[in-house]
Amino acid sequence: MTIEIKAPTFPESVQDGTIATWHKQPGEAVSRDELIVDIETDKVVLEVVAPADGSIAEIRKGEGDTILSNEVIALFAEGAVDAAAAAAPAVAETVEAGAADAAGGAIASPSARKLAGEKGIDLASVKGSGKDGRITKEDVVNASAAAPAPAAAPAAKPASAPAAVAISASGERVEKRVPMTRMRKRIAERLLEASSGTAMLTTFNEVNMGPVMELRKKYKAQFEKSHDGTRLGFMGFFVKAAVEALRRYPAVNASIDNDDVVYHGYQDISVAVSTDKGLVVPVLRSAEHMSLAGVENAIRDFGVRAQQGKLSMEEMTGGTFSITNGGVFGSLMSTPILNPPQTAILGMHKIQERPMAVDGQVKILPMMYLALSYDHRLVDGKDAVQFLVAIKDMIEDPARILLEL
Repeated sequence: MTIEIKAPTFPESVQDGTIATWHKQPGEAVSRDELIVDIETDKVVLEVVAPADGSIAEIRKGEGDTILSNEVIALFAEGAVDAAAAAAPAVAETVEAGAADAAGGAIASPSARKLAGEKGIDLASVKGSGKDGRITKEDVVNASAAAPAPAAAPAAKPASAPAAVAISASGERVEKRVPMTRMRKRIAERLLEASSGTAMLTTFNEVNMGPVMELRKKYKAQFEKSHDGTRLGFMGFFVKAAVEALRRYPAVNASIDNDDVVYHGYQDISVAVSTDKGLVVPVLRSAEHMSLAGVENAIRDFGVRAQQGKLSMEEMTGGTFSITNGGVFGSLMSTPILNPPQTAILGMHKIQERPMAVDGQVKILPMMYLALSYDHRLVDGKDAVQFLVAIKDMIEDPARILLEL
């Protein structure tokens, strides 16, 4: 029985996707619910799994091809593994187009074969990094970058060329060119949109993290024990402080829709999470109703699933205010960029001990710089500064968060 494998249904905000990686090739045995292909969109990488036990009969969309929602990307042959193995030679001859013979028995993805043909690279000389030694597109790119210079160059040199050739090879400046991913392209587009489409300004302040650090030190073990292993971090305090500050300054929680200002009666906090493929911003829905433990647990879950590529598009859509923490990478100060259509974003940074004047005396305190970037079209400088001061006051005296002072 042949089953059509279709691309997932994309949300309205996503027009199309790109085939990122085929994890299974035609004729290769596949178990039910086993991952067979990754589809990359502007926001997230979607996984498509096998509908049953069997094998892929035909790949209709190769790696790098653009696909639409619900478009047929492959045909799947349902059946026992033995039957699939028997059909493999014929399928391989059609889909691989003689690639095994051309590559001296090497197995390569369609995109790798295409690129190798364009660059004149013998696949037999390329070491595959994929499953079962399969040659991927990146392997061909790396082989191309590491390939020696054409023979014509040394031929033009005198007979004493061997030494010169060795020096040239050792001093070669290698370049690697890879296509920009869809997610990286979308991030670039949004950053340019924020820079050119908003009147963005940034205001700074500094906060003494001593009180929060003392609170964590005192209750860390008890908190973790009482909340099933959830660790007490700093993000929970900043999210709760931001929620209270957003209530006081609704313009910071608003957004601009053409000529209208939309004031949100809820606080959906977007939390920036870094992954190998780019920055994603999953949303804490109705953060005003979440406990400190709930916030910490949700952020930890976002971080784990973001690294695994398991976040859904719905989880990264929306948000009324963003928080980003460059301090985890050692950033002392930065200017965060707005996440349209939001009108403000809070930037946290590295905690660093500095000498501070306290009551006429110099003390060493754990200080953090805070940055608030805001859209001056909607948020006045006065509101932005007071918003940041409100967060500073609540972090320096955490009881204010509980008492809503």
